[in-house]
Amino acid sequence: MAIIVETANQSDLDNINLVIKAAIMTWDLPERVKRLSLTSYFYNDLDLKHLDIIVAKDNERIVAVASWEIADIKDTPQNKSGLLLHGLYVQPEIQGQGIGKKLLQKAEKAAQAKRLSGLLVKAQENAIGFFIQQGMHEVQIRDTSRDYAHRLWKEL
Repeated sequence: MAIIVETANQSDLDNINLVIKAAIMTWDLPERVKRLSLTSYFYNDLDLKHLDIIVAKDNERIVAVASWEIADIKDTPQNKSGLLLHGLYVQPEIQGQGIGKKLLQKAEKAAQAKRLSGLLVKAQENAIGFFIQQGMHEVQIRDTSRDYAHRLWKEL
């Protein structure tokens, strides 16, 4: 598989959202919850302006997407500067082939280029193991009313 990673553009949005839908439908959640929340995960033109979004393509077909933005220091360990991995989705039939790892490494390089301290992700529970395998560790919850339960951090 010859994967090419490039910056997403407006013409990619429909295919990006198909990848997101396919990935979310594999999550261990009730079908009703997935159906009701699905569109809130989709990207649109406004997201292209405010997030860095990259896609992985195999023969022009989008098979994965990742996006990030500067993290709120209230979410990072010890209020360090960081990049928030907003989303990382891989087409289910090709998960486990290193594409997600490749996109995560692109996010790490982007954080380093901005001279940030680390990379933060608010992970879906099913994805925690993947992020831990990539060298991330869980961030302690300080405020249960505000903190997302599955935050992971990687010092860069």
